[in-house]
Amino acid sequence: MKQNNVLLASLMLMISMGAFAKVDDLKQEVKIQAVSQTADIKNNQIIFFGPVEVTQGSIKIHAEQLRAFSTEGENSKILVATGNPATYTQILDDGRPASASAKEIRYEMATRTLTLTGSATLDQAGSQVTGNLIRYNISQQKLIAESTGSGNDRVITIIQPESYQDDVKPEPPTDKPVKQQDSK
Repeated sequence: MKQNNVLLASLMLMISMGAFAKVDDLKQEVKIQAVSQTADIKNNQIIFFGPVEVTQGSIKIHAEQLRAFSTEGENSKILVATGNPATYTQILDDGRPASASAKEIRYEMATRTLTLTGSATLDQAGSQVTGNLIRYNISQQKLIAESTGSGNDRVITIIQPESYQDDVKPEPPTDKPVKQQDSK
């Protein structure tokens, strides 16, 4: 049972990963909804079968399957969400949205590395990176994106101008007085 708790704790760490971490989200409970789950305590593995939905504050993960496991050693926890695609969304502290999607979203706690494989997309406030594989080291803040290298498949990066956020903010109400009509 203790190993099961270790796996669940690792799942919570994955969900609150520092790549997009919003402080208030990290203080919220983690809720995992799935059609079913299996736990292989001897092999330190829990598999949730879906559709699977994980929520923690504004963080949402949707997947067809979510697997949490660890190998020898305390810091070797790995979480893998798979789907067509698996998705991750969150509202950042400044109110801007962040999201990721891929056929596989893998988080390795020991190296704090997020790997998106298969039609991978990483989007933050309108700026976006797409490719077959995106690897992001959270601690080092280093990103590598790769294409399959065949045909016209390319890594695509879209960077929004700084004024993009100003353009999408709603306009504040004006302080003009409201004209009243006579009821004569």
